[in-house]
Amino acid sequence: MADIPLTCQHLVELVTEYLEGMLVPEDRARFEAHLAICPPCDIYLEQMRRTIDLTGQLRETDIEPPARERLLDLFRQWKSS
Repeated sequence: MADIPLTCQHLVELVTEYLEGMLVPEDRARFEAHLAICPPCDIYLEQMRRTIDLTGQLRETDIEPPARERLLDLFRQWKSS
């Protein structure tokens, strides 16, 4: 499977594992090979890194209750699809 390139969708699905250093070496190589040829995915990865940096500074009390509930609802919907 190492010779099969990643699609953009698959990269998006693996981005968290990549950022956490959890990809096996073959998948990491495929991930990075895709980044090398796909500027939009490279931008997406950088946006994810920036988002993680910024949200790491948020406390639960910083988010208004309606926004918090909306985010939780969206996450539940995403996880069930």
